[in-house]
Amino acid sequence: MYELTLASGNSFYLQCPAKIGLVRLDGGDVCLIDSGGDRDAAKKVRRLLDENGWRLRAIYNTHSHADHIGGNKFLQDRTGCRIYAPGAELGFVRHPTLEPSLLYGGCPPDELRRKFLLAEPSDAEPLTPEVMPDGFEVIPLPGHFLDMVGFRTPDDVVYLADCLASRATLEKYGIAFVYDVGAYLATLDKVKTLRAKLFVPSHADAAEDITELADFNIAATHDTADRIERLLAAPMTFDPLLRRVFEEFSLAMTFEQHALIGATVRSYLTWMKSLGRVTAELSNNTLLWRRA
Repeated sequence: MYELTLASGNSFYLQCPAKIGLVRLDGGDVCLIDSGGDRDAAKKVRRLLDENGWRLRAIYNTHSHADHIGGNKFLQDRTGCRIYAPGAELGFVRHPTLEPSLLYGGCPPDELRRKFLLAEPSDAEPLTPEVMPDGFEVIPLPGHFLDMVGFRTPDDVVYLADCLASRATLEKYGIAFVYDVGAYLATLDKVKTLRAKLFVPSHADAAEDITELADFNIAATHDTADRIERLLAAPMTFDPLLRRVFEEFSLAMTFEQHALIGATVRSYLTWMKSLGRVTAELSNNTLLWRRA
């Protein structure tokens, strides 16, 4: 774990629960793509930097989920590096309590204020073309979260963040967190058209061709929608539907999973409603969902 793996040229990644990209720049400077899930991950990164005599110039966050920004504050405090985050993700990096708040739909309870969902705040700046190293390309990858991006380096290595789940993860759990299902599917279609020397997804193996895995994720997304639609053969409020989804996918409910899967099911309902596949109606002050 946390081994440094060469992708190509000056582009590397660290093998860890959410891969961290590392790119050598000039004069002994390096930048990171994301920073890992917590201070322990950041300490391992700092040790690697020190062992190689590298100076951390910047961290480029793909998005604001805690497992990608959890090392930001430690590394910024220790190295003085700058941190950049795209679009609406910037507010979440600066104010990480927004993540569990969004998932919960209100002020989150203590069970959602742990490091898996709540990183330490860091002093981040807007990600714009002007702050990127020479030869880097920012690739918009919305869907998994608000304004997620990926990066292409001058070595033609593409870091894909969380736009793809691994086959093993989808086969085990069946359903993966998605914020905007329509945007997520559009991103996967876009990813299939990309070509690179190597693709590095955060939660799947690096690969020279990502098309097959993208197709697998697309199929899993449509399968999830189909299964939710079948569960709504009769009108149902949200909580019974969520319980049925957990049973359908053989999942065990915890506070964190209730928040993550609950938010995901709501996102599916929004997308399916926009397509006319489900309807929402108010009856006796109760919101009922049903298959159209």
